[in-house]
Amino acid sequence: MHVRLSTMRLIGITGGIGTGKSTVTDYLQTRYHLPIWDADLYARSAVTNDSQILEAIGQRYGAKILQPDGTLDRHRLGEIVFSDLNERQWLSAQIHPYVRNCFEIEIDRLAPDSTAVLAIPLLFEAKMTDLVTEIWVVSCDRITQLNRIMTRDRLSETQANNRIHSQMSLTDKINLADFNLDNSTSLTDLERQIDRKLLPC
Repeated sequence: MHVRLSTMRLIGITGGIGTGKSTVTDYLQTRYHLPIWDADLYARSAVTNDSQILEAIGQRYGAKILQPDGTLDRHRLGEIVFSDLNERQWLSAQIHPYVRNCFEIEIDRLAPDSTAVLAIPLLFEAKMTDLVTEIWVVSCDRITQLNRIMTRDRLSETQANNRIHSQMSLTDKINLADFNLDNSTSLTDLERQIDRKLLPC
């Protein structure tokens, strides 16, 4: 990266699965018109048809990991990596460098003294904290988190817990972050917390 991070405000949004990170970034984009750069979208683009990363995944897991049209079967891949640490680490090693490069390109394009939001669920795990100038963790209580994942992704309690356990604990993330957004209650309360961080006192 050629632009000094110290001239920018780069807000890293992270948290656990199902805690409401997208709700936060949607509000930041709608209310404050901030650019949102999403690691999940970059990760999806990393495995488009004919990409080298998709080819490597196919070689590792065989044709069963692909849909009939040649696209990645994300559900089947999720079943593999969320139950096996070694496979999860292997997949991360393929995708994280690509995602990091996407962020670096966007940062280089950003004008000095600008503010942007980097939505990175695995911000700590992927060692991308150097890309941001401040870290916000979105959290909620465990029961709320579990219910959201089961409802949203139509998973069993065991499957949902596997996804939670595959990530760094929320407590550890909160301890490492600059600010914690508690999303355990209402949308209004969550938005008030965000406003307090962005609006002048």
